[in-house]
Amino acid sequence: MTALADREQVLLAAVETIATDVASVHAADVDHAGRFPQETVDALREVGALSMLVPTSLGGGGFGIETAAACSRALGRACGASAMVFAMHQIQVAVLVRHLSEGSWFEEYLSRLCAEQRLIASVTSEVGTGGDMGRSIAAVECIGEGSSRFEKQAPTVSYGGHADDLLTTLRRGPDAEPGDQVAVLTLRGQATLEPSGTWDVLGMRGTCSPGAIVRATFPDEQIMSDPFARIASESMVPISHVLWSHLWLGIAEDAFERARAFVRAAAKRTPGVQPPAAPRLARVLSELSMLRAEVESGLRDFLAGSATPDRRGLGTMGAALRFNNLKVGASEHAVDICRGALDVCGIVGFKNDTPFSIGRHLRDTMSAPLMIANERINQTNAGLLLIAKEV
Repeated sequence: MTALADREQVLLAAVETIATDVASVHAADVDHAGRFPQETVDALREVGALSMLVPTSLGGGGFGIETAAACSRALGRACGASAMVFAMHQIQVAVLVRHLSEGSWFEEYLSRLCAEQRLIASVTSEVGTGGDMGRSIAAVECIGEGSSRFEKQAPTVSYGGHADDLLTTLRRGPDAEPGDQVAVLTLRGQATLEPSGTWDVLGMRGTCSPGAIVRATFPDEQIMSDPFARIASESMVPISHVLWSHLWLGIAEDAFERARAFVRAAAKRTPGVQPPAAPRLARVLSELSMLRAEVESGLRDFLAGSATPDRRGLGTMGAALRFNNLKVGASEHAVDICRGALDVCGIVGFKNDTPFSIGRHLRDTMSAPLMIANERINQTNAGLLLIAKEV
């Protein structure tokens, strides 16, 4: 894993403590009740974790994606929903920071985010686009005097009802093509969410992500200057896949540790006799080692692609394939590892009230292949393979 500086290690240690003392304590209730992990988010606010990626000149931690990735992994070991809320927020912050125009309204906003530890949610999915984040139906509509508005029907808005602000993708204007998109940041009070669904789901229940019709009126200065196509290729897509893969790894690691604890407990009951589940545990460890290697190499490749000022390495078809494959591979491996851990533990892993329970881990990771569906990503990759040269 990429080495972290001393200041980053201090913050990571604080987040690890929150994961152990707060997130894990409330994880079962968050899952069972399908409620927002408020205790964890409040604790993260107290240590300034929501502004870790903001430059120090604007009041933030000035840390890199590697710190957010390590924190996502630590939270994933404790509570998948808490880790997902944290990671989704950091993705939006990273987008704002990496595409910040000097002297723009967004500098003032980021300073406010640091002072108030504001939580950002995203509204990128849209009914009618087939899950394609690179196309929008809803558009920015100018209403004069430097203001605009929009109305967007989103099938999911992750923790939207608990967020302070929303980052929304839209067509640049009513006459723009579906792929001519911009990103708009709206503050609480500028936007309303009209519920259009429920969130009674199999896993990741605490993310509280029902559908909504989002309506907003806002000053034009809150429209990001970079086109969303650039934002997506250089930041949103690769960072999403890097942070998500880390939190899925965290969930898988905790599932493995529960399975190992089960096998060790069995070994203590029969000293000198290898428990029957031990070979199965060894196979799970092999899969976990491969997942760790893939996730860590994905982070290294992202950092290498971000090393130049123009981030040229992230705008290629080869990079798109690389991070798409990271998402597909990590999401599928995490499910397999949790399923293997369940096989090791047997009925005590199937139960929800034992120290070896794997049910929440398995259900949470089963959402992973559906977040930007792997089937859609594989279709995209198939097209890229026909023309990409740098694979």
